[in-house]
Amino acid sequence: MNKTEFITLIDGDFDDREATEILVNIFSSKINFHQVKNFSSQERYGKVDAHAAKRIIELKNGLEKALEILLNAKKNNKRLTIKSDVNITITEL
Repeated sequence: MNKTEFITLIDGDFDDREATEILVNIFSSKINFHQVKNFSSQERYGKVDAHAAKRIIELKNGLEKALEILLNAKKNNKRLTIKSDVNITITEL
């Protein structure tokens, strides 16, 4: 039986600068991870890692959307509540 563990990654209220720093760092880290994975695939196998390439696009779109939300909050002098959980399940190979 697979058991899922839940870990809180982000849970708080932030001003626009704090929220921007947190979200840009997380998205950038994930984008970089997939760029390195894709580069490695190209160097080792001579082909694009399709999953990594797809995730790079999705993450860049997500970052763009997050930046729009952050800009809107800044323009309206609002704070942001951000919550993010990580769900980890060990599965059979």
